Formats: sequence, C-alpha cells, structure tokens
Amino acid sequence: MPLVKEPHPPPQAPLPWILPSLFAAFNVMLLVVFSGLFFAFPCRWLAQNGEWAFPVTTGLLFVLTFFSLVSLNFSDPGILHQGSKEQGPLMVHVVWVNHRAFRLQWCQKCCFHRPPRTYHCPWCNICVEDFDHHCKWVNNCIGHRNFRLFMLLVLSLCLYSGAVLVTCLIFLLRTTHLPLSIDRVVAILVAVPAAGFLLPLFLLLLIQAKSVSAAERSYEGKCRYLQGYNPFDHGCASNWYLTICAPLGPKYLTEAVWLQRMVEPEWVPMQGLNLPKCPSSLSPPVLPRSRSAYHPQPLDRYKPGKGPPGSGEAAALQEAQCCQCCPRTRLIPSHPVMSGTPAPEPHLLSPVLTQTPGGSAETS
Repeated sequence: MPLVKEPHPPPQAPLPWILPSLFAAFNVMLLVVFSGLFFAFPCRWLAQNGEWAFPVTTGLLFVLTFFSLVSLNFSDPGILHQGSKEQGPLMVHVVWVNHRAFRLQWCQKCCFHRPPRTYHCPWCNICVEDFDHHCKWVNNCIGHRNFRLFMLLVLSLCLYSGAVLVTCLIFLLRTTHLPLSIDRVVAILVAVPAAGFLLPLFLLLLIQAKSVSAAERSYEGKCRYLQGYNPFDHGCASNWYLTICAPLGPKYLTEAVWLQRMVEPEWVPMQGLNLPKCPSSLSPPVLPRSRSAYHPQPLDRYKPGKGPPGSGEAAALQEAQCCQCCPRTRLIPSHPVMSGTPAPEPHLLSPVLTQTPGGSAETS
C-alpha cells in the first residue's frame, strides 16, 4: 500500500479559562463564608448551652467537605498528553473489551487514537481517560483518577447540608421564647440555602450511584451499545470495587503518553487508491466454517473524529470483518478482556501497527 507523508494541521488555541476559574474560587469562598456564619452564631449559642454534639458533628463534616472540594479543584482527572505529531488518523487500531470491538477514534487536537471511553473536553482542551463529565462548579473534568473525590464531595455536601439544616432548625426551636436577634437571623439566612441545595445534591448522588452500579458514564447520555450490551459492566459489586477501591494504575500527568508504537512513523496511507472493498457486519466478528454461511450486513464508512464521544464499536466491527477478505491488513486484538475479569488499563489495550516483509501492514 503506497504511503506518503501527511501535513499536520496547526494547533487550535484553548478556550478562555479565567472566568471558570473565578467561578470555582467563588464557590469555595461561598462555602467558607456560610460555614463561618453558621459556626459563629447558631453553633456558638448551642455550644454555650452545653449542646456540643451539633458543633462537633457539623465541624467534622465541614472539614471533610472543604478537603474534598479543594482536592477536586486541583486533582488530575486522568489527562492523556498529546501524542506524536507524526501519527496519522487513517491508521486502524481495534481493541476488544468483553467480546466487543472498539475502533480507537483519532483526536485531532491531541494527535493520538483515544482509548475507549476517553473524550476530549472542549472546556479544558485535554483528553481525559474514562471521562464522565466536566464539572463547572470546580472547573475540572471528572474522570478516571478523580471520580472518587467527586463522589466523596457529593456525599459530604449532602451530609453537611442536612446537618446544617437540622442544626439551624433545632436552634430556632430552642430560641422561640427569645426576642429576635442576630443569631436567629443568621440561622435563617444559613438554613435557606442549605435546604435549597440539599434536594438537588441528593438527586445527584442517586444518579451517580445508579451510573456506578450499571458501569455507565454521564456523557454517554442516550447512546447505547450494540445489541444493548455494555461491555464495561462487570456486575454491581465489581463495578463499585473498580470505581472506588481498585488501584488507579499509572499516572500520566507528568510524562507524555504513547498509546501506540509505530514503525516508520512518517508514513500514512495514501487516499484515492483503488483498494479492494471489504464487506462489513454488525454482528460480532467470528470466523465462519464456510464462506457460503457468511452474510454480511452493510455499514456506513467510519470517519475519524465523527460520531458520539467514545463511540467506534460499529466501525471496529466493520474493520474486523474487513480482515477476512483484505489480504493486506490483519487486525489482532491486544490483551483481550474476558468476561468476569477486571478490564486492564486502556493504554495497554492498543494494538501495534507493523509492516511485514512483503509490504503489507499488520497490527500486533
């Protein structure tokens, strides 16, 4: 297959970051200010009257909430750094996850083939491993490495808001016989936002718990996998273990990531050549005993960078079927994941493009 060198497009400037950063800092200050008013007036009155349980409980929850909020602001969501500028989007990389094929999509901004469930965040201008969503409240992406902090933040905010609301209500009931004072005014001022945030936070916690149990991601939305089967679902208990307790694996924040190894990196396939057309199928790629029993189904051609984020399963199945009739390419899954076992790190699933002595391109 003739190969030519393809020019790399110029990089695009990232989006402005000053306003989202100021909004995240404002949220931290808002938590500190309302908590300061709460501890300086209602909690002080309760502590002076011998009821130390409320100040101690709310104080511990505030420390946990503040720690998780600040840590999430500065955490690494699982950033995959930019790859080699000499890599091309026309190279085929297919990985297998629980008997499902995924064609790695090419990221035009980061210049590498994205692993499954990796998405380029338009606000942060980075590719995040196991991307869930971009949280504007902390101005950071939620991904593989900080999803635990995000769950801890949502849970601690729910508990802290509920504790503040209950403490303020008890304080107001204990001081009904007293005239209106600044303590009661501050208690009402703090209780109103606590009650307003409690219900949305509780609903968010339920939604995230459901997503973790089903091994789903928020950004996927209504996108469903082929035949209604989620290859990342290992069962409710295993999903919670992999999300909360399992080791995170290597960290990519301080070094560049190579998702694939190449031979002759300056070469990319030439377009416009009369190559043999290959059939495709939506069914899993299996080798039939006889060619008469094989009936492929049509599938649209895959275009790099198109489709929903993290998709590529249909295109991967198409390429897997093409290997049965095209003598020049052969796709071999690297590190296949068997059902019922934890999935390996996405960067370990990438196949490698090599060149045979006869001139044909193969992946290994």
